[in-house]
Amino acid sequence: MRMRSAFPLCTVVIALLQGGPAQAQAARDIQRPTVHTAQGTLRGAVGSDVRTFSGIPYAAPPTGTRRWRPPGPAPVWTGVRDATKPGSPCPQLNGEAPGEPPKLVGGEDCLFLNVTTPATRPSRSLPVMVWFHGGGFVQGAGSAYDATRLTGQGKVITVTLNYRLGALGHLAHRDLRDPYAGNYALADQQAALRWVRRNIGAFGGDPANVTIFGESAGGFSVCAHLAARGSRGLFHKAIVQSGPCGNDFVTLPRAQARAQRLAADLGCTTDVLACLRAKPAADLAPIGSDEIFTATARIGDMPWIFTAGTSALPLQPLDALRRGRAAQVPLIQGGTRDEMRPFVAVQFDAQGRPVTAQQYPQITADLFGEDAKAVLDRYPLTRFRTPSLALATVLGDWGRKLGACSQLPAADAAARRTPVYEFEFAEDSSQEILGFPLGASHGSDVPYLLDGPAGANPTNPAKQELSRDMIAYWTRFAATGDPNRPGLPRWPAYHSGGTALSLASGPNGIRPVDLAAAHDCAFWNGR
Repeated sequence: MRMRSAFPLCTVVIALLQGGPAQAQAARDIQRPTVHTAQGTLRGAVGSDVRTFSGIPYAAPPTGTRRWRPPGPAPVWTGVRDATKPGSPCPQLNGEAPGEPPKLVGGEDCLFLNVTTPATRPSRSLPVMVWFHGGGFVQGAGSAYDATRLTGQGKVITVTLNYRLGALGHLAHRDLRDPYAGNYALADQQAALRWVRRNIGAFGGDPANVTIFGESAGGFSVCAHLAARGSRGLFHKAIVQSGPCGNDFVTLPRAQARAQRLAADLGCTTDVLACLRAKPAADLAPIGSDEIFTATARIGDMPWIFTAGTSALPLQPLDALRRGRAAQVPLIQGGTRDEMRPFVAVQFDAQGRPVTAQQYPQITADLFGEDAKAVLDRYPLTRFRTPSLALATVLGDWGRKLGACSQLPAADAAARRTPVYEFEFAEDSSQEILGFPLGASHGSDVPYLLDGPAGANPTNPAKQELSRDMIAYWTRFAATGDPNRPGLPRWPAYHSGGTALSLASGPNGIRPVDLAAAHDCAFWNGR
């Protein structure tokens, strides 16, 4: 994490000159605050705005025979544990080096979390915000996100965490007999929330005022917690970013069939679980990783995702919302205006083969079958600068992955029982991939809240003002369940057929927008 020290090097030098080693040690100790948790004492680091405690184990390492089991109790220690460095990410492929094959990074001993607090201990307990990272359930780590701005400006305590990825987090083989088969990543997240409930008071947080929030895979994680029995009482508000709860997760029969194929592909045909547990993580991490950016995939077709129809997750999130069996907590939900552009760009334009006028009807037919003609009539190529933009718009409106029209059924269902605030992030990123404009693309909202891997932080004054306003909305919601506060444009609660709040910089950049009309949801949701 990037931190600005409130006690620069000159402080330690002066202490050495004036009083020797004892005073210098005292100066260094000021920069390493300690907190006493149920597991033991932690020493973190302090900056000008925040204190950080990193690499805190919240559950037993899911290694060896604990692979594909629910997380066990967190380890305890004596003495003072160094909490100035993040723990290992969970096993995943890292393909950041151009022209080089992806490499395995991380290890299975990865169930760590990180806590960021204001630098000065407040006189009252602060709201707590727990972030679930994105990455398609095959990549990412909590430590990749720096919560300094969110915590410092919003006066909240922020927790980021790792959870098991890929096959290690989502295998649903029929030989697994515990309730969390197919949902070990969900079990990890619940264990982290239980850790927060037990320990966050020691950091100055209020365990009775916890907001869960996440983007992309993290947003889908929030949807899962809304529907999951084991998450009840562990959080009090929820924010879904680009992970619409109107999407279905994989069903148990399909998840079991996938697990059976995986075992066969790895040569595990007898004593299957023992065989799979003996496989190195390097054999498991690559499976499905190259499928995440497939533009035509439905959420339930993703290689690894939560499994519905299980003891841990009995209902799909939308079904749970509609039946009144989801957690009835205040909800913010929304996405970006141009969600699917980067997925189309990565699959086509970045490969040097943009979608052609001949391919567009064929891709549409593959997606929509007998409904393809109606879609092509509604989204003719004459409306768009390129066929790639046409396809990205179809996918972004349709919503069976991340698009706008899968947000509204969930918002309609939730708003019958609890306050809902709908948004659309509309700030153009000005980024392109080989001439393909990304617009307000998937993930482009995250840097306005957290520093991290999603893109460049806002730099010009107008974008910085938008960042401050978004942080104010998010943290006010975390504190009270209502994002409105003096000095901000009014954000009305959503009602069926109502408006969302468009978030962009500049005069009148934050304003109501008719999301259904903007994305032709009457066409899509009426099909």
